[in-house]
This record gives sequence, C-alpha cells and structure tokens, in this order.
Amino acid sequence: MSYSFDIVGVTPILDFFYYQQQVEQNPNRSKAYLGSYQCSLDGFIKSIQMIPEKPQWNWDEVIESIVDFWLHQEETIETWKQTLDNSHQPNLIIARVANVKWLRDEFQSLL
Repeated sequence: MSYSFDIVGVTPILDFFYYQQQVEQNPNRSKAYLGSYQCSLDGFIKSIQMIPEKPQWNWDEVIESIVDFWLHQEETIETWKQTLDNSHQPNLIIARVANVKWLRDEFQSLL
C-alpha cells in the first residue's frame, strides 16, 4: 500500500480533540489526522499513538511516508513551523495521513 502525508493547518487543541472524538472512530476510513504541539518529525511520529481508532494500515509504511515528506519538503515545513510559532493561543499543527488506494476508491465511489 502507499500512503501520503501532508501538513494541513494549525488549530486550537480542543477543536482537534472534538474532531477526533466525533469523526475518527471508523477504523475503515481512508485518512487520519495527526496533531502535534511541535512541527517536528518526532512530534508527528509520536502523535500516531494518540489516534483513537487506528485504521487497519501498515503503520511502518505510514512512518516512512512521514519521513519522506520531512526529507523533501523543507520549505513547506519551515513555513508551517513559523505559522505555529506565530499563533497566539495553545494550538496544534495538524497533518493528514491517507491510504492512497482507499482514498482513490472513496473518490471513485462519489462519481
């Protein structure tokens, strides 16, 4: 399987917590969101442990996709670090991990 990783935004801690409690309970979903207090590789890898219901994925490959992103997207990472540092309240930086095949199937079912 193939996985994608992207940083998608900065949000207040409680907003992310409520989102995870309401939406991320389905273990068969095509994507999962990770929240970290720091825009760092270690922060996102550690945040995998906080997913309430983990999808049935190969999590070693998910970590590989996060590392690959970190190795090839230096400008994007730096921009998001600055955005998180400039936010005024306690916020998390949010990233999306997606199972590419499941996401593709989900999009095709919409058509």
